[in-house]
Amino acid sequence: MSGAILLAAGGTGGHMVPADALAGELRRRGRTVALVTDQRGTRFPGLFESVPVHVIPAAGGGGLNPLRWLGALRTILAGRRATGALIRQTSAAAVVGFGGYPALPALLAGRAARCVTLLHEQNAVLGRVNRLLARRVRAVALSFEETARVPAGARTVVTGNPVRRAVVAARDLPFSAPAPSAPFRLLVVGGSQGARILSQTVPAALAALPAADRARLAVTHQARPEDLSAADAAYRAAGIEARCLPYMEDLPNRMASSHLVISRAGASTLAELTAMGRPAILVPFAAATDDHQSANARAFAAAGAGRLFPEADFTPAALAGAVEGFLHSPESLVAAAAAARALGRPDAVNRLADLVEAELAGAPA
Repeated sequence: MSGAILLAAGGTGGHMVPADALAGELRRRGRTVALVTDQRGTRFPGLFESVPVHVIPAAGGGGLNPLRWLGALRTILAGRRATGALIRQTSAAAVVGFGGYPALPALLAGRAARCVTLLHEQNAVLGRVNRLLARRVRAVALSFEETARVPAGARTVVTGNPVRRAVVAARDLPFSAPAPSAPFRLLVVGGSQGARILSQTVPAALAALPAADRARLAVTHQARPEDLSAADAAYRAAGIEARCLPYMEDLPNRMASSHLVISRAGASTLAELTAMGRPAILVPFAAATDDHQSANARAFAAAGAGRLFPEADFTPAALAGAVEGFLHSPESLVAAAAAARALGRPDAVNRLADLVEAELAGAPA
């Protein structure tokens, strides 16, 4: 098929993972795909294998400093020129943006070149770059039925948030709550960079559980490298079986085998939890742009798929009570897993790829 499809994604896992999933699906359909990203986007092992990756200049706003705004504008224009050259080189037919700094210059270049332009929003609140571009593209693909801050007049299509094939495959593994005396597998995930609040609060909370409960726990905990030794020592002091790791390439398998997940509320994490149908305790990142993680988590908790703890309420005592409740109520785990699964959109990548191809087939607008 002629004409490449450029995927533009900023350097966070929330943007990169769904873009990688779409790249794989489009390539399986015979499409030529390339990634446009920033330097951070090259640091995710296991993503975009065999896909050409092009790093462009990209920058966000400059706050209140006019000189920084001028510098950011120059960087955006440089990124637009670089993407324009790539569009000509690859005869690109479409540019699909996933948010983040690189998406802005890439989509501007795509519009100037009269490519089909689309956006995908992973969160329950439309991101800043996507808000800026929403009315200037063919369509905005949404992950949530109820998505805040969508500009009036923007065309939206609910596709869900694409996940990796390993996640979809794990959907076939049924959830089973552990027997009263069996090991209770607990997964702690703090996003692509880890989360210090989880490394500090979770070990303390689990140490406060009765000895019989602690003996049942089998914990896998992702932490920042600088927090690993302290978290590991806290688990050992409490007599809890735990493995602390800085990164988990096999995260889908670990999530699928868990009885309960304690996690941030990033879009990709929630998409994976719901695609598999796994219960979770969510702790949204309080400093996330537009507090979008809280919006993500509210939809999950409202469906009965788990518990939501704002950071201010995430204390060792509160968490210990929540974990103990799940430990002694296997039926609540089963119900939460079923509720999570009901929210899942395992066909999201197919829906998004179908949207891309439909818009290509209908070009020009």
